[in-house]
This record gives sequence, C-alpha cells and structure tokens, in this order.
Amino acid sequence: MQDTGDMAPSPSRLHAGLDLGSTAIKMLVIDDDGVEIAGAQVPTPWRVGEGGTTDIDAADLLASVRTLIDLVDAHLAPLTPEPLTSLAVAGMGETGILIDADGAAAGPGFAWFDPRGLDQIAAFPAEVREEFAGRTGLPLGAQVSVAKLAWLRDQGTDLTGLRWLDLPEFVVAALGGDVALELSLASRTGLIDQDSGAAWPAMLDALGVDADLLPPLRGGGVPWGMASGAFGPRIAGAALTVAGHDHLVAAQANGTLDADSYHVSLGTAEVLLRVLDAPLGFAARRRLADALINEVRHVVPGQHVLVAGVKTGLLLRRALHAAGISDRAGRDALDAAVMTLPYEGELPAGAVEVTGARNDDGVLRLTLHTEASPAEIFGAVLRHSNDEVAALIAAMDREVAPATRSTLTGGWAGMASVRRARAEVLPDPSLSTREQDVAYGAADMARRLVTASIPS
Repeated sequence: MQDTGDMAPSPSRLHAGLDLGSTAIKMLVIDDDGVEIAGAQVPTPWRVGEGGTTDIDAADLLASVRTLIDLVDAHLAPLTPEPLTSLAVAGMGETGILIDADGAAAGPGFAWFDPRGLDQIAAFPAEVREEFAGRTGLPLGAQVSVAKLAWLRDQGTDLTGLRWLDLPEFVVAALGGDVALELSLASRTGLIDQDSGAAWPAMLDALGVDADLLPPLRGGGVPWGMASGAFGPRIAGAALTVAGHDHLVAAQANGTLDADSYHVSLGTAEVLLRVLDAPLGFAARRRLADALINEVRHVVPGQHVLVAGVKTGLLLRRALHAAGISDRAGRDALDAAVMTLPYEGELPAGAVEVTGARNDDGVLRLTLHTEASPAEIFGAVLRHSNDEVAALIAAMDREVAPATRSTLTGGWAGMASVRRARAEVLPDPSLSTREQDVAYGAADMARRLVTASIPS
C-alpha cells in the first residue's frame, strides 16, 4: 500500500473495507468518489500445528483487527480527523467461529485448508452424504464448515445453544453490529439448501442441532448496525455491513463478473468465478461437485455463481520456500528467470513431475528425474496448475456456455510467469488494475450502503 501521508485535500466522508484473507488482513479507506485514501495490512494470526492443522483464536483475530484499525487511523491522522461513515467486511469462506448466548467465542476458527473433519463427514448418514452436493452446491470434504462443526462436537464441544458466524460476520458483530449470516458466506458452510436458501434439515440432524445454530440470513451489503467505540473513535458510529465472500466481492467491485466471463482470483487459493442468473438444480450441482466445483449464492441478491478452485497459490508459495525465497525481491528475480525459459521449460518432457493443485489436495509433491533449477520447478508447478484449471473449465463448459474473456486479480497475478501460464488456458485474459480488489470491493459496498441515506 502506498504511503498516503502527503495526499490532499481532506475527504468529506470516509468508507472502509476490511478483507479477512488467508495470508493477511487488509483495510482500505476510500472517499465518496471511490478514491483510495489510506490503507494497511497485518498478517492473519493463524496457529499452525502438525499435519497442516491451522486455526485462529478469536482474541488473536480481534487484536489483529484492532492493530490494523490503529495503523489506518495513523495514516489518516495527517489528512483528516473525520470518522468513518461506513465500514464493510469481506473475507474467506468456510472459516467461522461458534459463539455463545453472550456473543463470546466458544472455540477457534479453522482455516479452509485445515484437514480436520474427514473422519466425521465419513460418518454422516448415507442419505446426507449422497445428497450433500446436490443440496448444498459443495463437494463433501474437510473444507466445508460442517466438517469442522462435527469435529468440534466429537471433541466434546456441546453445540446446543451455540450459533455459527463466518469470520466476517464475527468481526462485524465484535465491532458492534448485528448477529446475522450473509448468504454468500453461509453458502460455503454446507448448512444451506441452495434451492430454498434456508438451512438443510437433514444436515442439522446429522450434526445433532436445530435451526437455532444459524442466526438470521441476509444478503450482502444491507445494514448490519453501527460500530461501537470499542475499536477506537475513528470507526465509532460507522454504518456496518457484511460484504460477503471475498472472491465474489472483488469480482462485483471490478464489474468483471458478467455472464460470459471468468473472474480469476489468484491468492492462496486460485478461484475461477462464473455468474448465473438462477441455480442450475440438484443434478447439475452433483455433476459439478464431482469436479470439485461449487454452485452457490452470489453477493448480488437472486444470483448464483460457479466457484471453481485450485490451490495454486499455496503450491507456488511452497515452491518459493523450498527455493529459499522469502521476500519480494527474490520472488521477482525468480519470476524473471522463469520468463527467460519457454513456457514448457527446457528440460525433457516429464523431467519434473508435480502434483497437489487440486482443491482437495494442496500438498506440493515434486519428483525430479534430473537436476532442475528453481525456475524450471516453478514453471512446472504453473503447468501442473494449468492442467487442473483446464479440467475445471471443461467441466463448467459442459453445464453453461463457454466464457469468452477473463480478468485476473490477486497477488500472484502480479508475476509475469503466472500471467503467461494462464494465457495458455483462459479466454482473452486481462489484468485488474487494482492492488487490493477485495478490500476495495468491500469499501465500495460500504460507500453504497450510505449513499442513499446520507446527503453528499
């Protein structure tokens, strides 16, 4: 984020977006014209354990949000004393926190890539397992929130009287907002029937809970209350909303999620999005789930989306670490080295074998049949992820008309080697011009929340 300490003139109204991401928590402030005024980010405070287990403590999460708000406040201080008029929170799907009747966290939040819950979903009733994809629009696996709820239950957590909030909804409630669920985020849990938009009774029964586990459901971008002063005077009194699932918020802000286009977000997960004017139905959802593709609710009321993911960013990050690269300069140097090679590399075909990009995997496995430079290995990881992306596109094309263009966003899209690779499989790709698409999308949703109700 650029230093904004010398920007002028001071804006009259400020609107903020929070992006609760897998790698970092970001905050961006814009004015009524959508001009970026200030921003900052802090690391997401995961706790990493054995076997890829990764979770987050609610107190650590809120402490990081408070630190981030203080950083942005310090950036704004030379520009204006004005408080935020509005604030919206977007974030990752699947990760959420159980709260008790007082709103206090009753357990940790689990990363979407945490493997816990596999044994529990295998023990769900046969009817639930067979109907899961057709009802929820999601493949049944450890990634869905119900797997973590079942794991917590089996570890001794009494789910009776507790309520589920996805991470953005939990943060909004902590800021002083309402306790409620947003539809695009709730769609990631495995608790919602995509045709009815309500809780799926058979899934609740399998968990041993009733519908009280779910707070009221709302669309994204609607009023969610007002911020208290608990996180500082800069946000006190701000109108609050939950923007929704991060990838969808970014696409909506860019205006790139038309019916004939892909919005491709290249973060820790790589996600391809297609918009639908109506759900495709039970049978299509089952077919798509076989290819690990979701059909769920959009942040735009009434619309649905296809969400196809691969763990490209996770594998690329691990390839960098394996090469001893941990900073931006090293990443840029490797990017340049990859670009000196042809797309297919200079080694014989099959010299470097890569697996792990599928959305139900994420473990980077390399088989080197000869000596290979970090650039050759990185290129091989990109080609492997291209194969997985091509398979996802083929599965979506069997259900809907092929897309004709695509927009790339996210941190990995800044690498020339990544863009070159995706040009091999994506139709007519272009690059987003924004650095923080999700945070900007959330901030823009916050701005629109109050545009009609507050005079300019």
